[in-house]
Amino acid sequence: MIAHELEEIQVNARDWLINIAAPFWGRTGRTTSGLYAERLSRTGEPNTEYYRVFVQARQVYAFSAAHRLGFSGPTVDQVQQTVNRLLNSARRTDGFFVHKLSQEGDVFDGRADLYDQAFVLFGLAASGNLLEKSSLFDEAERLLDVLEARWSHSDGGFSEGELVDSSLRRQNPHMHLLEAFSALYQFSGRQRFGDAAASIAELCRTRFIDDDTGALLEYFEQDWRPLGDVRGRIVEPGHCLEWAWLFEKFAVIGGAEALTISDALTAFARSKGIDDERGVAINEVLTNGDIHDERARLWPQTERMKAAVSRYVRTNAADEGREIIDAYRGLEKYLLTTCPALWHDKMLKDGTFLEELVPASSFYHISCAINELLSLEVRADRSQRG
Repeated sequence: MIAHELEEIQVNARDWLINIAAPFWGRTGRTTSGLYAERLSRTGEPNTEYYRVFVQARQVYAFSAAHRLGFSGPTVDQVQQTVNRLLNSARRTDGFFVHKLSQEGDVFDGRADLYDQAFVLFGLAASGNLLEKSSLFDEAERLLDVLEARWSHSDGGFSEGELVDSSLRRQNPHMHLLEAFSALYQFSGRQRFGDAAASIAELCRTRFIDDDTGALLEYFEQDWRPLGDVRGRIVEPGHCLEWAWLFEKFAVIGGAEALTISDALTAFARSKGIDDERGVAINEVLTNGDIHDERARLWPQTERMKAAVSRYVRTNAADEGREIIDAYRGLEKYLLTTCPALWHDKMLKDGTFLEELVPASSFYHISCAINELLSLEVRADRSQRG
């Protein structure tokens, strides 16, 4: 029965997060300056070359989520220390946050990027909730002030700053702004964040989605027209599913139209972006369904699971329960058998994995998916409904 399998993976996922991953990452590679490990070797030795600010903000979320789900490690102290480091060392005089810090917590790359700012906002939401400090929501408003004053774009959304190719625009950092604003609104209750979330959701609805296929596009001109070359037809199934999950959540304030968008995004991603042979969501297709990048990173598997959980909550459909299970089984393939607290990031066409350092950035994706999974109330009668 689906209900039994769902309960089984919930137990397994919680055990992995609380008893395996969080204890390991919480103690391994933690710097005296208050930073979490950026990357580890496959045997658990930290790489100390640099520490990206968005990864620190992601770890703040991941450990906050683990704490909420029962992890008893020193999360509160660590999160407070990391947030203090970001506020005191990573913020520029103009109010933006830098891209990278050194092991000692000094500025290593002082450029500012929209993607990074989105995750600082997200980290402030998580830490404000965990530490019960409204002052951290005030800090988020200060950063939003800077974004609106300096990077607001006349055609909607924001400019992307100093790190990426300024000749094009991307949906991706705006997606994480929606995630951050939604979390800030949820935890603070401040309407300004709710309004900011609604603005980004509307930008996606009117600009990011291909009218013919319902798929999410990635790369645009400055006025949000899709790029004229192949990049303007690239679709990442993982991002379709991530936006679908966000719209499922946003439907509480965004209404039925948000669910219609979620349905279309999910349908495209599942029909064009799942490799049944490997059991995973792949990296990229084109709007016509042709495969553009058949490798499969870890993070799309987590977005596949999150979308399925939120849709199962809404629809009670047995096929959504099965999709949760399939997504979880796909994610399990990425965990290292020699050290299950670590993971592969990039699956190749033949199902093997690229040999590389283990990125801490993936912990945010996994913990968020497990948080969604464990929020699900499984009832035996529920899985029988169609």
